[in-house]
Amino acid sequence: MAENFHFELVAPERLLFSGDVEAVIVPSVNGDLTVLAHHAPLMAVLKPGLITVESGGKAQAIFVRGGFADVRPDGLTVLAEQAVPVEELTDDLIDVVITDAERAVDAATDDDQRRVALERLGQLKEVRGLLQS
Repeated sequence: MAENFHFELVAPERLLFSGDVEAVIVPSVNGDLTVLAHHAPLMAVLKPGLITVESGGKAQAIFVRGGFADVRPDGLTVLAEQAVPVEELTDDLIDVVITDAERAVDAATDDDQRRVALERLGQLKEVRGLLQS
């Protein structure tokens, strides 16, 4: 049996999760990151995607729009720009988020801004595809 560690997921509007877990899979801009007890300390920038929380043999998925993950010796804290449990995520909400990302692409004033906006738009469309499958 895996050793537990403390995990908190905080969004601007509410605390979505706080408790002991076996593992958390975090969508970072450098690839998915699986955090287990005693993970080496690190900070990671999140991309839009699904955080998977594993505890008691069950998995819970939570959509995050972006943010930061802070792995410390005493656990993991995720500060999300926006976070919604998958069971509360509607097609309308994901469509709004994608529309916002499309507007960011159109509003980009230089190549770097456009590249970042297009990358984020692609990540959001990937999440929509995962949710529809």
